Amino acid sequence: MSRIGKREIILSQQITADITDNIVTVKGPKGELKQRIAEIIDIVKINQDNTTILSLKISENNKEARALHGLYRTLINNMVTGVSNGFSKSLEIRGVGYRSQIDKRNLILNVGYSHPVVLTPPEGVDITVQNNTNINVSGIDKELVGQTAARIRAVRPPEPYKGKGIRYKDEYVKKKIGKAGK
Repeated sequence: MSRIGKREIILSQQITADITDNIVTVKGPKGELKQRIAEIIDIVKINQDNTTILSLKISENNKEARALHGLYRTLINNMVTGVSNGFSKSLEIRGVGYRSQIDKRNLILNVGYSHPVVLTPPEGVDITVQNNTNINVSGIDKELVGQTAARIRAVRPPEPYKGKGIRYKDEYVKKKIGKAGK
């Protein structure tokens, strides 16, 4: 049995969880998220004084059920964290002449190509730019925020010789030495 799957999920007063037809819906101050759960996972809802506790149990003890136990617990916990606090990823641009800007909802990146790269964020994800080189991606869905940040980074990943490119905040890029001169 999964050690992560055994842990309980504690919901505060502001957060409500509804389980109908193996679909978990979590509502909170920042929004609402839904996740489909496999039939082999049973969710037990325990109401206490001011909090609600969710715990996941597996109905069958096979390999698939044990594998999905911790996964679904983590997904539901991420939903609870997302609707209460939200998630954010920070990126920074390094390189001479590299910059970014926001036009309406689109992110425009000038990162050394002959044309500016325009990225439209998916619904539910907000992108902000500070001083042309710092990009902040935020939203309530952890998967969507991470995927959007990865798409932005993939436009110009950091190269190992000079370190130019788009990288996550506090990401360490191991630099290589160049060719040895005569």
